[in-house]
Amino acid sequence: MSIFSNIFKTTDFNSSNSLQEFSCFADFFDHKYYAFSKATKRRSQLELYVFDKHIRPIFGPKTLAEITSQDLDLWMTAQLEAGYKPATVNKHSSMLNRILNIAVQWGYLDTNPFKAVVIKKLPTGDYMQRFLTHTEIKSLLSACKRSTHPFLHLFVKLLLLTGARKSELRLAKWTCIDLQKGELFVAVSKSGRSRTVVLSKKALAVLEQVKLRSEALGLPITRDSWVFANPRTGQPCTSLHIAFFKARDSAGLSSVRMHDLRHTYASLLINNGASIYEVQQLLGHYNISMTERYARLFPNTLQDRVDIVADSLDFDRI
Repeated sequence: MSIFSNIFKTTDFNSSNSLQEFSCFADFFDHKYYAFSKATKRRSQLELYVFDKHIRPIFGPKTLAEITSQDLDLWMTAQLEAGYKPATVNKHSSMLNRILNIAVQWGYLDTNPFKAVVIKKLPTGDYMQRFLTHTEIKSLLSACKRSTHPFLHLFVKLLLLTGARKSELRLAKWTCIDLQKGELFVAVSKSGRSRTVVLSKKALAVLEQVKLRSEALGLPITRDSWVFANPRTGQPCTSLHIAFFKARDSAGLSSVRMHDLRHTYASLLINNGASIYEVQQLLGHYNISMTERYARLFPNTLQDRVDIVADSLDFDRI
Protein backbone atom coordinates (compact mmCIF):
# COMPACT_ATOMS: atom_id res chain seq x y z
CA MET A 1 0.00 0.00 0.00
CA SER A 2 1.40 3.42 -0.98
CA ILE A 3 1.92 6.26 1.47
CA PHE A 4 -0.91 8.10 -0.31
CA SER A 5 -3.21 5.18 0.49
CA ASN A 6 -2.22 5.36 4.15
CA ILE A 7 -2.94 9.09 4.25
CA PHE A 8 -6.38 8.82 2.72
CA LYS A 9 -7.26 5.70 4.70
CA THR A 10 -6.84 7.56 7.97
CA THR A 11 -8.24 10.90 6.85
CA ASP A 12 -11.98 11.60 6.72
CA PHE A 13 -12.19 14.82 4.76
CA ASN A 14 -15.98 15.07 4.97
CA SER A 15 -16.56 14.04 8.57
CA SER A 16 -18.66 16.50 10.59
CA ASN A 17 -16.55 15.59 13.62
CA SER A 18 -13.22 16.35 11.92
CA LEU A 19 -12.69 19.52 13.98
CA GLN A 20 -12.59 17.40 17.14
CA GLU A 21 -10.44 14.59 15.77
CA PHE A 22 -7.13 15.98 17.02
CA SER A 23 -6.35 16.93 20.60
CA CYS A 24 -3.86 19.61 19.50
CA PHE A 25 -2.08 21.15 16.53
CA ALA A 26 1.04 19.01 17.13
CA ASP A 27 -1.17 15.92 16.88
CA PHE A 28 -2.48 17.09 13.50
CA PHE A 29 1.05 17.74 12.21
CA ASP A 30 2.48 14.42 13.44
CA HIS A 31 -0.37 12.16 12.36
CA LYS A 32 -1.73 13.85 9.24
CA TYR A 33 0.35 16.64 7.74
CA TYR A 34 3.82 15.13 8.03
CA ALA A 35 2.83 11.93 6.20
CA PHE A 36 1.49 14.14 3.41
CA SER A 37 4.71 16.20 3.44
CA LYS A 38 6.92 13.11 3.13
CA ALA A 39 4.89 11.92 0.15
CA THR A 40 4.84 15.21 -1.73
CA LYS A 41 7.93 17.22 -0.77
CA ARG A 42 11.62 16.69 -1.36
CA ARG A 43 12.65 18.36 1.90
CA SER A 44 10.06 17.10 4.36
CA GLN A 45 12.75 16.65 7.02
CA LEU A 46 13.40 20.40 6.87
CA GLU A 47 9.71 21.04 7.55
CA LEU A 48 9.88 18.73 10.55
CA TYR A 49 12.97 20.58 11.82
CA VAL A 50 11.33 24.00 11.44
CA PHE A 51 8.12 22.77 13.06
CA ASP A 52 9.94 21.22 16.02
CA LYS A 53 12.14 24.26 16.63
CA HIS A 54 9.91 27.24 15.83
CA ILE A 55 6.26 26.13 15.76
CA ARG A 56 5.69 23.18 18.08
CA PRO A 57 6.79 24.94 21.32
CA ILE A 58 4.33 27.82 20.72
CA PHE A 59 1.39 26.36 18.84
CA GLY A 60 1.80 22.61 19.36
CA PRO A 61 -0.29 22.35 22.58
CA LYS A 62 -3.13 24.49 21.15
CA THR A 63 -6.02 23.06 19.19
CA LEU A 64 -6.28 24.18 15.56
CA ALA A 65 -9.25 26.40 16.40
CA GLU A 66 -7.42 28.09 19.29
CA ILE A 67 -4.70 29.61 17.08
CA THR A 68 -5.59 33.27 16.50
CA SER A 69 -4.28 35.95 14.17
CA GLN A 70 -2.95 37.82 17.21
CA ASP A 71 -0.99 34.71 18.22
CA LEU A 72 0.59 34.65 14.76
CA ASP A 73 1.53 38.35 14.80
CA LEU A 74 3.11 38.02 18.25
CA TRP A 75 4.96 34.85 17.16
CA MET A 76 6.51 36.60 14.15
CA THR A 77 7.45 39.62 16.28
CA ALA A 78 9.07 37.35 18.89
CA GLN A 79 11.22 35.73 16.20
CA LEU A 80 12.47 39.14 15.09
CA GLU A 81 13.28 40.05 18.68
CA ALA A 82 15.17 36.75 18.98
CA GLY A 83 17.46 37.89 16.17
CA TYR A 84 16.06 36.04 13.18
CA LYS A 85 16.22 37.89 9.87
CA PRO A 86 12.95 39.00 8.23
CA ALA A 87 13.48 36.63 5.31
CA THR A 88 13.83 33.69 7.73
CA VAL A 89 10.70 34.69 9.66
CA ASN A 90 8.82 34.95 6.35
CA LYS A 91 9.85 31.36 5.50
CA HIS A 92 8.65 30.11 8.88
CA SER A 93 5.31 31.91 8.59
CA SER A 94 4.87 30.73 4.99
CA MET A 95 5.27 27.14 6.11
CA LEU A 96 2.82 27.54 9.00
CA ASN A 97 0.36 29.28 6.67
CA ARG A 98 0.59 26.35 4.25
CA ILE A 99 -0.07 23.81 7.01
CA LEU A 100 -3.12 25.72 8.23
CA ASN A 101 -4.41 26.08 4.66
CA ILE A 102 -4.26 22.32 4.25
CA ALA A 103 -6.06 21.88 7.58
CA VAL A 104 -8.85 24.08 6.15
CA GLN A 105 -8.92 22.20 2.84
CA TRP A 106 -9.14 18.85 4.65
CA GLY A 107 -11.96 20.05 6.88
CA TYR A 108 -10.11 20.17 10.21
CA LEU A 109 -10.28 23.96 10.53
CA ASP A 110 -12.98 26.45 9.54
CA THR A 111 -10.79 29.44 8.63
CA ASN A 112 -7.06 30.04 8.39
CA PRO A 113 -6.20 32.71 11.02
CA PHE A 114 -3.47 34.04 8.71
CA LYS A 115 -6.24 35.79 6.76
CA ALA A 116 -6.60 38.32 9.61
CA VAL A 117 -2.95 38.90 10.59
CA VAL A 118 -1.56 42.42 10.69
CA ILE A 119 1.93 41.33 9.56
CA LYS A 120 1.28 39.96 6.08
CA LYS A 121 4.94 39.75 5.06
CA LEU A 122 8.01 41.32 6.59
CA PRO A 123 10.00 43.65 4.32
CA THR A 124 13.38 42.18 3.47
CA GLY A 125 14.87 44.99 1.39
CA ASP A 126 16.42 44.57 -2.03
CA TYR A 127 17.76 41.17 -3.01
CA MET A 128 21.49 41.20 -2.32
CA GLN A 129 23.91 39.54 -4.67
CA ARG A 130 27.55 39.06 -3.77
CA PHE A 131 30.09 38.56 -6.55
CA LEU A 132 33.66 37.59 -5.77
CA THR A 133 36.52 39.36 -7.48
CA HIS A 134 39.42 37.36 -8.92
CA THR A 135 41.53 38.34 -5.90
CA GLU A 136 38.80 37.16 -3.51
CA ILE A 137 38.44 33.89 -5.41
CA LYS A 138 42.17 33.27 -5.10
CA SER A 139 42.11 34.03 -1.36
CA LEU A 140 39.10 31.78 -0.78
CA LEU A 141 40.58 28.85 -2.69
CA SER A 142 43.87 29.20 -0.80
CA ALA A 143 42.00 29.09 2.51
CA CYS A 144 39.99 26.06 1.36
CA LYS A 145 43.19 24.29 0.37
CA ARG A 146 44.50 24.75 3.91
CA SER A 147 41.31 23.23 5.37
CA THR A 148 41.48 19.80 6.97
CA HIS A 149 38.30 18.80 5.15
CA PRO A 150 39.36 16.31 2.45
CA PHE A 151 37.02 17.64 -0.24
CA LEU A 152 36.36 21.33 0.52
CA HIS A 153 38.95 22.75 -1.90
CA LEU A 154 37.74 20.58 -4.79
CA PHE A 155 34.07 21.15 -3.94
CA VAL A 156 34.45 24.94 -3.99
CA LYS A 157 36.40 24.75 -7.25
CA LEU A 158 33.55 22.83 -8.86
CA LEU A 159 30.96 25.31 -7.59
CA LEU A 160 32.90 28.11 -9.25
CA LEU A 161 33.44 26.15 -12.47
CA THR A 162 29.86 24.93 -12.87
CA GLY A 163 27.52 27.37 -11.14
CA ALA A 164 25.77 24.31 -9.70
CA ARG A 165 23.75 24.53 -6.52
CA LYS A 166 25.63 23.03 -3.59
CA SER A 167 23.04 20.27 -3.15
CA GLU A 168 23.38 19.29 -6.82
CA LEU A 169 27.06 18.51 -6.28
CA ARG A 170 26.82 17.21 -2.72
CA LEU A 171 24.16 14.64 -3.64
CA ALA A 172 25.65 13.65 -6.99
CA LYS A 173 26.67 10.07 -7.75
CA TRP A 174 29.27 9.02 -10.30
CA THR A 175 26.52 7.49 -12.41
CA CYS A 176 25.10 11.02 -12.89
CA ILE A 177 28.30 12.18 -14.61
CA ASP A 178 28.88 11.62 -18.33
CA LEU A 179 32.58 12.19 -18.88
CA GLN A 180 32.24 11.85 -22.65
CA LYS A 181 29.53 14.48 -23.02
CA GLY A 182 30.85 16.62 -20.18
CA GLU A 183 27.55 16.68 -18.29
CA LEU A 184 26.20 16.19 -14.78
CA PHE A 185 22.58 15.02 -14.76
CA VAL A 186 20.44 16.31 -11.88
CA ALA A 187 17.28 14.22 -11.60
CA VAL A 188 15.37 16.72 -9.44
CA SER A 189 16.56 20.32 -9.28
CA LYS A 190 15.24 23.13 -7.08
CA SER A 191 12.41 23.74 -9.58
CA GLY A 192 11.34 20.10 -9.24
CA ARG A 193 12.47 19.34 -12.77
CA SER A 194 15.54 17.54 -14.05
CA ARG A 195 18.40 19.53 -15.51
CA THR A 196 21.87 19.08 -16.94
CA VAL A 197 24.95 20.87 -15.59
CA VAL A 198 27.46 21.45 -18.37
CA LEU A 199 31.02 20.53 -17.35
CA SER A 200 34.06 22.29 -18.79
CA LYS A 201 37.39 20.54 -19.30
CA LYS A 202 38.67 22.13 -16.09
CA ALA A 203 35.61 20.89 -14.19
CA LEU A 204 36.21 17.37 -15.51
CA ALA A 205 39.84 17.64 -14.40
CA VAL A 206 38.69 18.56 -10.88
CA LEU A 207 36.38 15.53 -10.85
CA GLU A 208 39.37 13.34 -11.71
CA GLN A 209 41.11 14.82 -8.65
CA VAL A 210 38.03 13.97 -6.58
CA LYS A 211 38.34 10.36 -7.74
CA LEU A 212 42.00 10.22 -6.77
CA ARG A 213 41.24 11.75 -3.36
CA SER A 214 38.42 9.26 -2.79
CA GLU A 215 40.66 6.32 -3.66
CA ALA A 216 43.32 7.62 -1.28
CA LEU A 217 40.70 7.76 1.48
CA GLY A 218 39.54 4.23 0.73
CA LEU A 219 36.18 5.36 -0.62
CA PRO A 220 34.49 3.50 -3.49
CA ILE A 221 34.26 5.20 -6.88
CA THR A 222 31.79 2.82 -8.49
CA ARG A 223 28.96 4.25 -10.59
CA ASP A 224 26.55 4.07 -7.67
CA SER A 225 28.93 5.77 -5.21
CA TRP A 226 28.57 9.34 -3.97
CA VAL A 227 31.00 11.80 -5.57
CA PHE A 228 31.58 13.60 -2.26
CA ALA A 229 31.33 10.96 0.45
CA ASN A 230 32.11 11.13 4.15
CA PRO A 231 35.12 8.84 4.75
CA ARG A 232 33.60 7.59 8.03
CA THR A 233 30.01 6.94 6.95
CA GLY A 234 30.23 6.56 3.18
CA GLN A 235 27.21 8.88 2.92
CA PRO A 236 27.16 12.36 1.27
CA CYS A 237 29.29 14.93 3.12
CA THR A 238 27.31 17.04 5.54
CA SER A 239 30.16 19.07 7.06
CA LEU A 240 31.06 21.12 3.99
CA HIS A 241 29.24 24.21 5.27
CA ILE A 242 31.10 24.22 8.57
CA ALA A 243 34.45 23.82 6.82
CA PHE A 244 33.51 26.53 4.30
CA PHE A 245 32.60 29.02 7.04
CA LYS A 246 35.98 28.49 8.72
CA ALA A 247 37.84 28.88 5.43
CA ARG A 248 36.03 32.01 4.30
CA ASP A 249 36.53 33.62 7.74
CA SER A 250 40.24 32.90 7.65
CA ALA A 251 40.35 34.51 4.18
CA GLY A 252 38.65 37.65 5.51
CA LEU A 253 35.47 36.96 3.51
CA SER A 254 32.94 36.52 6.32
CA SER A 255 30.09 37.98 4.24
CA VAL A 256 30.44 35.34 1.51
CA ARG A 257 27.91 32.52 1.39
CA MET A 258 28.43 29.29 -0.52
CA HIS A 259 25.54 30.30 -2.81
CA ASP A 260 27.50 33.44 -3.78
CA LEU A 261 29.80 31.18 -5.80
CA ARG A 262 26.83 30.54 -8.07
CA HIS A 263 26.28 34.29 -8.40
CA THR A 264 29.97 34.69 -9.19
CA TYR A 265 29.74 32.05 -11.93
CA ALA A 266 26.87 34.00 -13.51
CA SER A 267 28.77 37.30 -13.34
CA LEU A 268 31.84 35.74 -14.97
CA LEU A 269 29.66 34.42 -17.80
CA ILE A 270 28.11 37.84 -18.39
CA ASN A 271 31.40 39.71 -18.18
CA ASN A 272 32.82 37.40 -20.81
CA GLY A 273 30.05 37.86 -23.36
CA ALA A 274 27.41 35.23 -22.53
CA SER A 275 23.81 36.18 -23.34
CA ILE A 276 21.03 36.17 -20.75
CA TYR A 277 19.53 33.13 -22.50
CA GLU A 278 22.84 31.23 -22.20
CA VAL A 279 23.13 32.20 -18.53
CA GLN A 280 19.58 30.97 -17.94
CA GLN A 281 20.36 27.59 -19.51
CA LEU A 282 23.65 27.14 -17.67
CA LEU A 283 22.17 28.05 -14.28
CA GLY A 284 19.12 25.84 -14.87
CA HIS A 285 16.58 28.60 -14.28
CA TYR A 286 13.14 27.42 -15.38
CA ASN A 287 11.87 31.01 -15.52
CA ILE A 288 13.85 33.79 -17.22
CA SER A 289 12.78 36.19 -14.44
CA MET A 290 15.23 34.42 -12.12
CA THR A 291 18.08 35.16 -14.53
CA GLU A 292 17.01 38.78 -14.97
CA ARG A 293 18.35 39.48 -11.47
CA TYR A 294 21.73 39.64 -13.19
CA ALA A 295 20.54 42.06 -15.89
CA ARG A 296 22.36 45.03 -14.36
CA LEU A 297 25.65 43.26 -14.98
CA PHE A 298 25.15 43.22 -18.74
CA PRO A 299 26.96 45.99 -20.64
CA ASN A 300 24.68 48.77 -21.86
CA THR A 301 24.57 48.19 -25.61
CA LEU A 302 21.28 49.98 -26.28
CA GLN A 303 23.00 53.01 -27.84
CA ASP A 304 24.85 50.71 -30.24
CA ARG A 305 21.61 48.93 -31.09
CA VAL A 306 19.70 52.08 -32.04
CA ASP A 307 22.61 53.09 -34.27
CA ILE A 308 22.01 49.87 -36.22
CA VAL A 309 18.59 51.19 -37.27
CA ALA A 310 19.89 54.69 -37.96
CA ASP A 311 22.74 53.40 -40.14
CA SER A 312 20.43 51.09 -42.07
CA LEU A 313 18.05 53.91 -42.96
CA ASP A 314 20.81 56.33 -44.05
CA PHE A 315 18.55 59.40 -44.28
CA ASP A 316 21.36 61.46 -45.79
CA ARG A 317 20.78 59.76 -49.11
CA ILE A 318 17.01 60.20 -49.10
